[in-house]
Amino acid sequence: MTERQTKPKEQSQSHLLGLGLDCDDGHVRITKAEEFSILGGSEETHENMTETVCKTFENLQQRKKRLGDVEPQELADLLEKNAPEK
Repeated sequence: MTERQTKPKEQSQSHLLGLGLDCDDGHVRITKAEEFSILGGSEETHENMTETVCKTFENLQQRKKRLGDVEPQELADLLEKNAPEK
């Protein structure tokens, strides 16, 4: 008998990166997850970016999509929709 080989599950190569450039308090802020990373920013900026991205991934999950499955314009629309009001 031969052992049946199974393909390893393909992992998404997509990763969303948020970069905040307005930090002047010396803190290094990093938030990482499977499909995104948020780096830098002031406390407020980092918190806003993290909240926006988390809500966006919740929306994608509701649509049964992963980051690699979504069109760039759809992702941009979701990010804009989920960004805090200024």
